[in-house]
Amino acid sequence: PPGPLLPHLPFPHPLCLRVAAANMGRVIRAQRKGAGGIFKSHTSKRKGAAKFRTLDFSERHGYLKGVVKEIIHDSGRGAPLARVAFRDPYRFKLNKETFVACEGMYSGQFVYCGRRAQLAVGNVMPVSQMPEGTVVCNLETKVGDRGSIARASGNYCTIVAQNPDANKTRIKLPSGTKKTIQGDCRAMIGIIAGGGRIEKPLLKAGAAFHKYRVKRNCWPKVRGVAMNPVEHPHGGGNHQHIGMPSTVRRDTSAGRKVGLVAARRTGLLRGTKKIRDE
Repeated sequence: PPGPLLPHLPFPHPLCLRVAAANMGRVIRAQRKGAGGIFKSHTSKRKGAAKFRTLDFSERHGYLKGVVKEIIHDSGRGAPLARVAFRDPYRFKLNKETFVACEGMYSGQFVYCGRRAQLAVGNVMPVSQMPEGTVVCNLETKVGDRGSIARASGNYCTIVAQNPDANKTRIKLPSGTKKTIQGDCRAMIGIIAGGGRIEKPLLKAGAAFHKYRVKRNCWPKVRGVAMNPVEHPHGGGNHQHIGMPSTVRRDTSAGRKVGLVAARRTGLLRGTKKIRDE
């Protein structure tokens, strides 16, 4: 289509683009975060992905014995990691895996992975082999995904019910929600180590600085109402106030998508928490 202001041109004139850009606001922080750049996670000092062993014949039908070589700190993670060495079932070599450590795990401990493993803290086995009420962590949501739920420090899931006919297990997540998963999904018995971390206050800005320095560039966080109108939809005004509803639609434009995006409800949560049980 012809350019604005100059209809005889097949494309917008550069001068028109400059005028349009002058009338627009600034690219706000939420838009800049999407591009990465200075907002990428700080991964240079991290010890690698923490996962279970790759699911193989040995784990599906028997068990493997591993030994915890060391408990290590992982930069930017609240929970410690455990380096576990397994003998390769097919070749003469050692395979070293990195697990998220559970509470009570120690160097030199033997851990057993597989369907025939015993019910003991630190062992990894399918949830269908565990009795109801078992406390587990680092739980798989799909068979063989090597652990995806309850991996933060102090987190755990609880086995609520077993359905051996359909090979399904119902679990209670750290959020309180209940979920049904395949009985062949694996989990580690126990709770993740490093619990109670958030009970100690940070006390000073320096502690928060070092906490987020190894995670990503997300601190300190300036409030939108404290900005100028050019920098944020909530900025400006003689008092720090939003001046409009804080809820916005899901498909709103990127520079306006701030506040409570596509909120189902707003306000204080009153009364007891109702746990959805389906």
